[in-house]
Amino acid sequence: MALIKEESEEMKIEETIRVKLEDTEEQTDLMPPKEEEDVLNEFEEEDQYEDLQKTGTRRDFACFQFGKGFSQQGNLEVHMRIHTGENPFTCEQCGKSFTRKIGLKRHMRIHTGEKPYTCPQCGKSFCQNGNLQIHMRIHTGKNYFTCRQCGKSFTQKISHDKHIRIHTGEKPYTCPLCGVRFSLKENFTRHLRIHTGGKLHICHHCGESFAQLEDLTVHMRTHTEEKPYLCPQCGKSFRHHRNLTVHVRLHTGKKPFTCQQCGKRFTRKIGLKRHMRIHTGESPFTCQQCGTSFTQKGSLNRHMSIHTGEKPYTCQQCRKSFTRKIGLERHMRIHTGEKPYTCAQCGKGFIQQGNLTVHMRIHNGENPFTCQQCGRCFNHKGSLNRHMRTHTGEKPHTCFQCGKSFDQYGNLKVHMKIHTRVPDNKIITITI
Repeated sequence: MALIKEESEEMKIEETIRVKLEDTEEQTDLMPPKEEEDVLNEFEEEDQYEDLQKTGTRRDFACFQFGKGFSQQGNLEVHMRIHTGENPFTCEQCGKSFTRKIGLKRHMRIHTGEKPYTCPQCGKSFCQNGNLQIHMRIHTGKNYFTCRQCGKSFTQKISHDKHIRIHTGEKPYTCPLCGVRFSLKENFTRHLRIHTGGKLHICHHCGESFAQLEDLTVHMRTHTEEKPYLCPQCGKSFRHHRNLTVHVRLHTGKKPFTCQQCGKRFTRKIGLKRHMRIHTGESPFTCQQCGTSFTQKGSLNRHMSIHTGEKPYTCQQCRKSFTRKIGLERHMRIHTGEKPYTCAQCGKGFIQQGNLTVHMRIHNGENPFTCQQCGRCFNHKGSLNRHMRTHTGEKPHTCFQCGKSFDQYGNLKVHMKIHTRVPDNKIITITI
């Protein structure tokens, strides 16, 4: 009996999910997430018949439920399927049904891969003409839908409506199993698969599976090397639209993310997040061998080469080796004398961008590194590190001859002269 009860409870959960999904979404497992173009095309299917009425004056055929009039009997019959739920045209591959034959025809292009509508500017192709028309707004720069609260503009109405929920806090999609609410339908659908464990979309190249078709679509670009998002200014292309958005800021100079403590601005949110560690002192990436901590994972990866000793990049002139290719490229400027980074105020040149950044703080007075104990500020992180030793008493630089320790390497170098100094009575003067 206990086993039967447990099975019946599982069936109830599955039934709950099934019913809720029927209420909140259509069969989208084999379809991309609905964006405005899909919504527009559905309305287009329903409203095309209304457009036909504009060519005539008579509306002899009326819907008995809402009274909507049609000039032809066939148009009324198609309209009635909205009320009856009849979908006589079914896809033989995935089982999705449609009220009109044209709807099935458009849907079949998903399976066949046919994209008959091509953008004349960038060459991107689409299954439906409506999708092409929306895409063209990227090139024309037209934004038809503007948020009245923050002024942000959108090319699609559905994008505008989703954005509005940021201001209203509306979350219309609720999980029937755990009660978590979502503002976006695609996030709700993705969340449901946590409970069902479903991963329906499989890459035929590598076998990796995805819960969302759009995730598979993006993944496929790693195999096809497709980069559909093209920068109109420099021609550089990207796999993801978000990467193009960030890249365009290099041309426009837009830096929407600002540090509230020092006012420094960034093109990307991750840049601001990393920068904030300067103020908080957070170093979340720690070397497991020596315990040294770093603010960025890349810095930890470079540090690990100290332990492995691997230096695959070697200078052909002086045979000095480096752990990274960029290190060799910077080093070569010592031999060539190249200093590509120039201060716009005083004209001083630098081999590295980082050196110029530090130098600019002399002119602008910026001191972003603050001691959490005494409040003293510094324009260089190394200066802060050295200062901190006055509080901790740490003396990491030790003389190998007498064992005396120092808080700064420069002090150790001065001290070493005591051991290397030649006594006056040992000096031999040669007269020619």
